[in-house]
Amino acid sequence: MIRLYENKHQEKNEVARHQHDTHQLLYVLDGEGRCELDSSSQKLQPDSIVLISPHTEHAIQAHSKMTVLVLEFDIRHLTDDVVSYLVEPVFAVSRVLNLSLFESSELRQLLRKMLFEQSQNHPIHVIGLKLLLAQVLYQIAILQQEDTTQDTNTRRAKWLKHHLETRYFEIASMEEVAAKAGVSSRYMNQIFKEMYDTTPYQFLTEVRLLKVKKMLRESDREIVSICFEVGFEAVSTFYRVFKKYVGVTPNVYRRTTDDFRN
Repeated sequence: MIRLYENKHQEKNEVARHQHDTHQLLYVLDGEGRCELDSSSQKLQPDSIVLISPHTEHAIQAHSKMTVLVLEFDIRHLTDDVVSYLVEPVFAVSRVLNLSLFESSELRQLLRKMLFEQSQNHPIHVIGLKLLLAQVLYQIAILQQEDTTQDTNTRRAKWLKHHLETRYFEIASMEEVAAKAGVSSRYMNQIFKEMYDTTPYQFLTEVRLLKVKKMLRESDREIVSICFEVGFEAVSTFYRVFKKYVGVTPNVYRRTTDDFRN
């Protein structure tokens, strides 16, 4: 129902026009070539993604040795919401997306995880494959919403903002995030501050603290659990940062909001 495999194309190799009943996503790992989709022909290069809807005629020509990961799936095994909100928009038109390094980094990671899950012989890993497929489709859906007329730095800054807003709980360092974006942390700080008038670290801290304040107001969970959930590595750091930005300790903030509600 979900299958990920490698295709190796020798230089000048051609795959004749054909079609499938399934959805296919081709990810070019290495090499260059062209892909014909119905009546159009588009260039393939490392980090190109080919989205092929069922019954779309397509052909591949390799201009050099080319390695392609093929992700193939049957929507009958997916939930209705994944099909409606992810599969249908992403595969509305068969096309080629040529991604930059920073756009492709997360997709490469997800595909690596899918290869691992596929290698495990247990039903729980089938569930893992479905979850990872949904994440892959989600990432592509976000990319498709971006304005393609924007310059690279604008897209980098927007990607970074979205990454910080949605992955705040797992970010260990800004150097790690910069590596995903394919730039230095210094350059990342520069382009982010130019667009949003704040540094990525300050923005991440604000995102985390907004989540913390909401949980302090709306739950009776232990502060150490809240600290852990939003991504702070040490309780002492969390208390220091909270007081610096909010002006009081988490305990005082919680008591104050409780008193206000009462």
